[in-house]
Amino acid sequence: MLSSILFQVLLAGAAAAVPIIEQREAACTPIHIIAARGSTEAPGPGAIGSLATLIQAANPGTDLESITYPALLGKIEWRPRKIVGSMLTRTNVVPYDFSSSAGTAAVSSQLTAYVRRCPSSKVVLLGYSQGAHILLDSLCGGGGYPGLGPATQPLPTAIGDHVTAVVQYGDPRFLFGQPYDAGTNKRTNGVCPGSTTFHQAINMQSHITNTSSLYPQIFPRRLPAQSCARYASKIRSWCDVGDPFCASGFDLAAHLDYDQEYDQAALAFVNQKLAA
Repeated sequence: MLSSILFQVLLAGAAAAVPIIEQREAACTPIHIIAARGSTEAPGPGAIGSLATLIQAANPGTDLESITYPALLGKIEWRPRKIVGSMLTRTNVVPYDFSSSAGTAAVSSQLTAYVRRCPSSKVVLLGYSQGAHILLDSLCGGGGYPGLGPATQPLPTAIGDHVTAVVQYGDPRFLFGQPYDAGTNKRTNGVCPGSTTFHQAINMQSHITNTSSLYPQIFPRRLPAQSCARYASKIRSWCDVGDPFCASGFDLAAHLDYDQEYDQAALAFVNQKLAA
């Protein structure tokens, strides 16, 4: 059953990729935006597309490419056990690690392909929620913990150094105290798949109940071989107090209004980096 569902997800992703592949084959532009949508958003740039639009208006000739990946939250369903007298059993129908791992690979692939084709262009990465997660997991290396998929190495610097600016909204792998942190959250880490707080956050967004803990802890941001230090000056990661995903909070509204709260500040940050 799970393999059938994953096949359907991949098939749908392949169909959605057709116009994006055509977009990637367009002429090179001075500035190229790569946007990664958040969990459950329709294919395209998603909510962070509003920031992309502002950047394009401020920098005529800038084009936009969206990451092609499942963007699934990790739906959990409860089904009756086959054993007589038992109650319910949890089935993680489409795991978050499958979606985020596919997204990380897609970011690496699409970014590498563009840089090789257009080495003189400046690249801006924009990501919201799971989209923010996969951007830095690609650039800095990610995975390697239960619920996060296999470990990946950082992108080669020959590719990563072409990135001029990175904007994240509501990154589930947010780690407070980093030089690129922004927003009102100054003391709480984000959540990761498998933690109690992650399942509570899923419940808030998808209204699923009875999801108990699989791994009751917050995982570290990176393994020793994975680091964002090289790109720290190019990154801004906005996270607000109460956000269930980036701040382990209980206010879903805090996760949904980054575009309204921070698009102008993010635009100023990106324009500053483009002008440097």
